[in-house]
Amino acid sequence: MEDKLQNLTLNGNQKRSNYISWDEYFMSIALLSAMRSKDPSTQVGACIVNDEKKIVGIGYNGMPNGVSDDDVPWGKESVNELENKYLYVCHAELNAVLNRNEAHSRGCTLYSTMFPCNECAKVIIQAGIKEVVYHSDKKNRTASNQAAKYLFKKAGISMRKFTPTNRTITINLN
Repeated sequence: MEDKLQNLTLNGNQKRSNYISWDEYFMSIALLSAMRSKDPSTQVGACIVNDEKKIVGIGYNGMPNGVSDDDVPWGKESVNELENKYLYVCHAELNAVLNRNEAHSRGCTLYSTMFPCNECAKVIIQAGIKEVVYHSDKKNRTASNQAAKYLFKKAGISMRKFTPTNRTITINLN
């Protein structure tokens, strides 16, 4: 049997070449997770991956477990801070860390559809994540964003903007 394997030929059979990259795969998981968010204005998803390319945690922005999505405000422009979503919503990155399926996330990579805020940056650092790959950095001029970048730099966490390939991925659930 071993002799037959030594003489094994591919006979022109090759793997397909148009498969998605790991970055595309994990960012797609983050984008799909964002679709679970009930937030009417901002949907964010996150996916934590270990160095073996296995998913360790997934999250999206939403209300804490046990709090009905119907019992809290989803607006963001009320004069009364208690009537805005910001005091209630758990961010996708926080949920990905809290919902992880392994004991730790040391050395992992976090894929996020939006660059993390400073509060999530602290959680990411404490969780031992080594790299953040983000899709959008639309809030890059905010103090929160600048503080997050500063914290990541000081903690030695690499930050990388996801490079889209102009590929369209369609999931048909019919």
